[in-house]
Amino acid sequence: MKELGTTPQNKPHYEILDGLRGIAAIMVLGFHVLEAYYVTSPTGKFDQILNHAYLAVDFFFVLSGFVIGYAYDDRWGKMSTGNFLKRRIFRLHPMVIFGTVLGVVMFYFGASSVFPLIQNIPLWQVLLYAVLGILMIPTPPAIDIRGWQEMYTLDAPTWTLAFEYFANILYALFIRRFSKTMLSILVTVAACATLHLTLTQGDVIGGWTIDGHNMHVGFTRLMYPFFAGLLLYRLGKVIRVPQAFMCCSLLLVAVLSIPRIGGAESLWMNGIYEAAIIIAVFPLIVAMGAGGTVKSRRGSRMCKLLGDISYPVYLVNYPLCYVHTAWASDTKIPLAEAGWVPFAVFTATLLISYAAMKWYDIPFRKWLRKW
Repeated sequence: MKELGTTPQNKPHYEILDGLRGIAAIMVLGFHVLEAYYVTSPTGKFDQILNHAYLAVDFFFVLSGFVIGYAYDDRWGKMSTGNFLKRRIFRLHPMVIFGTVLGVVMFYFGASSVFPLIQNIPLWQVLLYAVLGILMIPTPPAIDIRGWQEMYTLDAPTWTLAFEYFANILYALFIRRFSKTMLSILVTVAACATLHLTLTQGDVIGGWTIDGHNMHVGFTRLMYPFFAGLLLYRLGKVIRVPQAFMCCSLLLVAVLSIPRIGGAESLWMNGIYEAAIIIAVFPLIVAMGAGGTVKSRRGSRMCKLLGDISYPVYLVNYPLCYVHTAWASDTKIPLAEAGWVPFAVFTATLLISYAAMKWYDIPFRKWLRKW
């Protein structure tokens, strides 16, 4: 999974990991589109289709840790911490800007019963939030302008980028120097924290609000997957299976699509499932993807496209889904009667994401590198 212009040419290119990142992003998109029909339901998180697709966030963190080790572990003799952080900003931040600006454009279209604050928010305040979002300055629930208490209310998925930046800083300042033993201890402790969270809460949902509970969830979701991915790279243990891209893709889609396990009275059952997926299955999928190869030119092109579009899909989808959620909540239309609307939102998101990738993200990052 090579970053644009940051990885030496003699390193292997993990095409399958690129493709898996795209599949996970599309699963997140599907989850958010379908979520619109369940947000007002008291049993929504138990009944929603693609129920565990939110775990794609944790899968992204595993991939990120693996890629950070792959791209940078052997470069610290000729790269400063400042240069590393600059490279990460050049890679991640252009789409943060795009997603935030799109959130401004779509903001007032989301005025509805499910977002009761929007109709009374002046434009200057929305623009102020845009500046804060672009600068990655989170906002507390006390000054929320939408009603969902998100730290980045114009494009909620940005919360994961805040944690991603934090993990990058930890890596650059401290953890890059960890031995495999020290890193293994950190990962083991983080795995225990993940298991504790899933058994007590029943899932890993949360992380996007500035409060004690969500910060606990967010840091727990970050620490094990990210540094387990880094440890996996350093151990160099890959798994070779035939048709690796197909096997990994099917396994990833399956674990993200499984319905909620147990009900409100048996939260621990779902907690065990999510802990097993995060702690064991996601690293397994990454190890299989890193050990596989794509043998056809068509397969390589597909993996590249999925990898290129994955990040734009992740940061483009929610501003559109806010509007979709507002419409579904006000009309109270069930999913079975929604007709072409969810498909149109899904398709429009993919098209805008592709356009953003082709005519904004890649050219902007090329310009930043030259500058």
